[in-house]
Order: sequence, then C-alpha cells, then structure tokens
Amino acid sequence: MSPLNMAAHLGQDEFLAQVLHRHHRHVPAAVPNPSDLITWDDVNTILATHRLEPPRFRLSADGEMLPAHRYTAPVTTRRHTVWQRLHPAELHARLTDGASLVIDAVDELHPPVARAAMELEQWLRTGVQTNLYASWTAREGFGVHWDDHDVVVIQIEGAKRWKLYGPTRTAPMYKDTDEPEPPPKEPVSELVLRPGDVLYLPRGWWHSVAASEGEHSLHLTFGIQTTTGAQLLSWLADDLRRHDVLRKDLPVHATTAQQAVYLERLRKQVVAALEAPDLISRYSATHDGSDLTRLRPSLPHIGGVPADPGIRVRLTTARAHVEPAASGDGVVFRACDNEWEMAAEALALLQLLVSAVPDTVSLGDLAATARISVADTAAVVSELMRGQAITLEGSEP
Repeated sequence: MSPLNMAAHLGQDEFLAQVLHRHHRHVPAAVPNPSDLITWDDVNTILATHRLEPPRFRLSADGEMLPAHRYTAPVTTRRHTVWQRLHPAELHARLTDGASLVIDAVDELHPPVARAAMELEQWLRTGVQTNLYASWTAREGFGVHWDDHDVVVIQIEGAKRWKLYGPTRTAPMYKDTDEPEPPPKEPVSELVLRPGDVLYLPRGWWHSVAASEGEHSLHLTFGIQTTTGAQLLSWLADDLRRHDVLRKDLPVHATTAQQAVYLERLRKQVVAALEAPDLISRYSATHDGSDLTRLRPSLPHIGGVPADPGIRVRLTTARAHVEPAASGDGVVFRACDNEWEMAAEALALLQLLVSAVPDTVSLGDLAATARISVADTAAVVSELMRGQAITLEGSEP
C-alpha cells in the first residue's frame, strides 16, 4: 500500500458516495512529506535525460502553448533524425516571463509518482495519468478552463491560488454534443494550496490557477479516466453481437412495417441486457481486466522467473480481479487483457499480489502464503509474466 493513503485523506466510502463526481474537496496538509513524490532535482533530471518532445513537455502562457523553438534548439543525429534539445537559459527566460512548465504522464518517468497513481487506480478502479505543473509568476498558464476528467491535485512545493467557478454543464465530455456555457464572473470558491495540500475537482468545473502568492509552485495533477454511460453502451453493443439481430444488416430497403419488426427485436435484446442487475459490475470487471496502463518488462529474465525466494515481483496493473471459477473448482484471475483459471491453492498467492500493489512482494512470501514450494510459485508467476501481468523488480539483499 502506498504511504500516501489517499483514500483515507479524501474520505474513503463517504467520498465515493457523496463527493466523487459531485463536489470539490480541499484537504490541507494531507501529505506530510510531498517531496517523497518528486523534487526539483528529480524534475531537472527528467528534463535533462529524456527527449520529451512537445506537447508532452511544453510551456504555456495565457492559455496558449509557446512554440518549442523559444526554449529548445534542433539537433540532427548521425542517423539524420531531428530532436529538440532543451536550452536551459531560454527555458529560464520563458519561465521568468510567466510561462508555466508542464510534463505530461510524469508517472511513466518517475517511480514514486507511478506508485501514487497506482494507489488511486486500485481505489477508484480506473486509469490515472499524472501531469506535473510548475509556475513562477502570477501569470496564468491556462486561463479559466475546465477538464474532461476528474483530478486529484497534490501541492509539492510553494503555493498556488485556485479559483473555482463550478460547472455549467453536467459531466461534459471530450466528444460531446454541446459546449458548456461560459463560467460566472466570480468564483464560487477561492483557495491557496500549500505543500502537502490535496484538492479534488470533478470534471467540468471551470477553474483558473496562478502562482500569485509570491512563491514558485510545483504540483502534481492526477487525472482520473472517465467511465460513462456512453462507454457502457459502446461495450454493450459489442457484447450483444452474439445475438443475430445485432449482426444482421439494417433493413434499410424494407417496408416500414418490416423495419418496425426488426426494431422491436432489437429493442427487446437491448432492454433485456440493460435490465440485468449485474450489468455495471460485469462491465467494470471487464474494464479492469483489460487494463494495460503500466506494462513493464522483466529483463534479463525473458524466459521466466527464477526459483529464488528473494526475487521481488509486483503486478503491472492495480485493477486485477480474483474470483471463484464458475465451475466452483478453483479461481479465475483477470489482468492485462488475459484470464487464468488456477487451482484453489493459488487463491492466497493471488490475493497477496493484489493487496501488495503498488509495492512488490518476494517469491518467498508468496510461497509461504500459498503453502507451496518456491519452484511452484515461480511457475505461477512466470505464467503471469508471460501474460504481462507481472514484472520483476530486483531481489532482496
């Protein structure tokens, strides 16, 4: 379990039942050591050692992305490819002028942030992408805007003023039929985030952000992927293809009466599916089981996991599912778009793997928990590794 324990800070079941997707929540000083997530040295190292092309790394001011040539210089490699090398002096100048710095998906570049993102994924049962934002002046990087996903913000260093204007359209989407109405002129809430503060903001809430307190600011924004009724219906349409009425061509050249007969058959199939009491849970389980957000190789062990009790492994997804097999004999494990049916003896091993996320667990601990040999444990873990659900992360000293 990540030491952040974001579920507890935000309110656990009460948050899920009364706040999630509904209201904002500000929790002061929730994270006692925010620098454990990322530091300025970490940011400098990421920028110096990765070729981050815009827009993944970008500068923004007044709602517009600055042209990359204003803070980078093109470099042609001996293989005749061109990449944009960061020019530190120009970068400093743009930031001094009031631009904000952004690194998208910093969770893919810095393991402590990845672990925090996986903690949220496990709790909220959806994907999470973490972006990093840094500002030095009161100039707004993005103006008044809204996001098409919920966010959890952790202030790492400095201070940043947030003006919240509320939503003007219920649950707006990236692909939508209408744009939200403009926000009101005056914010409904105004607050300053300081190191360790956490802010939850639902999607569609207009807001503006500025480092207007005379301090530079560094914060992380954990973007929470949406799971909407539109996505459910899209999945259901695919699921219902097992019925011939959905596979048949539309009767576009038939009479009106024949078309009505077809539509009635179609309606019955769709209504019957929507009336199934387990529909949402079945969709959620399928959604979780297909998650591929944090795949990671296990070099040099390309053929399988050695039978070494000190080898440490972890799941590459925070949303794996373990459940009894339909036959009543054994268990089913779903992860990374794969499914395994195993003997009942594997249940304790699988449960330990799931509960350990985002941390690692040793083969020795897995074997002891399952009461099987280390060799048998290595065989199980190797099978999961071939399905991309397991990664090796070193060994105990």
